[in-house]
Amino acid sequence: MSSITSTFRRFSLAAVGGVAIALATAGASHAQTAVRTIKIATAAESKPLSWGAIGVEPEGYEPEVLKAVNAKLPQYKFEMEGAADIAQETGLVTGKYDMVTGGYYKSEARAKQFLIPDSPIGASMMKIYSRTDSSIKEMKDLVGKRIVPVTAGGGVFKFVTQWKKDNPDYDIEIAASSAGIPYPNRLNEVQTKKFDALILPSNLGEQTVIENQKLDIQASEPVSINNTYILIHKNEENQALVAGIDKALKELKADGTLDKLSQKWFGEDIAKYMK
Repeated sequence: MSSITSTFRRFSLAAVGGVAIALATAGASHAQTAVRTIKIATAAESKPLSWGAIGVEPEGYEPEVLKAVNAKLPQYKFEMEGAADIAQETGLVTGKYDMVTGGYYKSEARAKQFLIPDSPIGASMMKIYSRTDSSIKEMKDLVGKRIVPVTAGGGVFKFVTQWKKDNPDYDIEIAASSAGIPYPNRLNEVQTKKFDALILPSNLGEQTVIENQKLDIQASEPVSINNTYILIHKNEENQALVAGIDKALKELKADGTLDKLSQKWFGEDIAKYMK
């Protein structure tokens, strides 16, 4: 083999090797950066479910569950911020957010508009709050009682309206309100006997308020239970995200993580109610 041929051969092999190394390096670099950021809006003022304004790291049950889900899905980076309810759903529709959480129920309308994992993130348990000297235990006991007005069109309003349709023999009177009075004030209205009872989901931190303010208020057993879900922006790219989250939530329920977090934030096991 001539020296010219040998030199040309060595040069060719080196060039090929260099290209291979460059491609491998580029591939490794791409693999390292192929983590997709997922923008998430959480409830801003629903302690202990979730709270934290924009620019503040959200705290609460749902943010901690999301962190546990993210730990199982390293291909994503979850970035959370608090947002008002109306801003959440608007942002999800427009694609500003990839996901939202905030104690959302699954409905036919939402299933058409968004992607929703089969596995719930939590459970909303509707309870009746009354004074400890009261005999109120269930919905039927509210006949003739003064019930704290509920937000018009809200979840409690819809629940009570449906209950009355299903139980026409029990005449329960409840007023709708748009006043937006905070639930701690509503609990005090029951304490001071302005009202006899308050109906609310128990995942808003009522028990903490009762204990901190030393109120003589008791909570009934759940009178209604609804799973709550993560809502995800509807596009083709997010199909894999939905599948990953669904699998992660199943695992977190099975290994007791959801039970542990619900005990931490709500003081009760909500996981056992999640179907």
